[in-house]
Amino acid sequence: MNEFNAYEDMKRAEAYSRLEFPGTYYLAYRDLPRITLEFAHGKKALDFGCGAGRSTRFLEKYGFSAIGVDISASMLKKAREMDPNGNYLQIDNGDFSIFNTNAFDVIQSIFTFDNIPGWDNKINIFSEMNRMLKRDGIIINLVSSPEIYFHEWASFSTKDYPENKSAKCGEIVNIINTDIADSRPVEDIIWPDENYRQVYDSAGLKVIHMEKPLIDKNAEEFKYFNWINETEMAPWVIYVLMKK
Repeated sequence: MNEFNAYEDMKRAEAYSRLEFPGTYYLAYRDLPRITLEFAHGKKALDFGCGAGRSTRFLEKYGFSAIGVDISASMLKKAREMDPNGNYLQIDNGDFSIFNTNAFDVIQSIFTFDNIPGWDNKINIFSEMNRMLKRDGIIINLVSSPEIYFHEWASFSTKDYPENKSAKCGEIVNIINTDIADSRPVEDIIWPDENYRQVYDSAGLKVIHMEKPLIDKNAEEFKYFNWINETEMAPWVIYVLMKK
């Protein structure tokens, strides 16, 4: 299967460029500052799969000097419109040749690997990340948990796609983001934890930390949104990786 980009067209780019951190997305970004600042040893960062720049601006907000890269011209156009002073570069699939070895303290990837198919493709990209990473650098890889494709959420619906439940590693699953005006389903690639760990190991990386964020019913934040399954099942998985 060749790489595809579910967010390439302008209608979808426009919709996602306006999205901040509502509902289920709140859980994705809530713990990132704490995790990143706890494990990072420097401030030079690369944001792989930056899209419309939301995740790159997030890094900048917490004191990192960040470069955002993506394969989508449409998304990068929106990123530059929203952040004219930001550093956003377009790259081809898995081509990081413009970056030096041992260049970054932090390499961040938020949701990007949900749309990258194939064992070899994933391994090659993580191997390149390993090359660009400083000896004590970290990779933050935030991905969708398999459970997000089987249930209903504050920001997502999968009830029209019961076939998702039988999907195996590497197969396409459909999900609808209910927080944006573009109601077309997004095609993602399902990839369970044990398979991610095999990819990391093959790329010379090790998991030093993993979190599956949930909402506490007794917490103040519980009243922010109309949560559905977020109190019992984690929609996201956050990995912190280092060189072996």
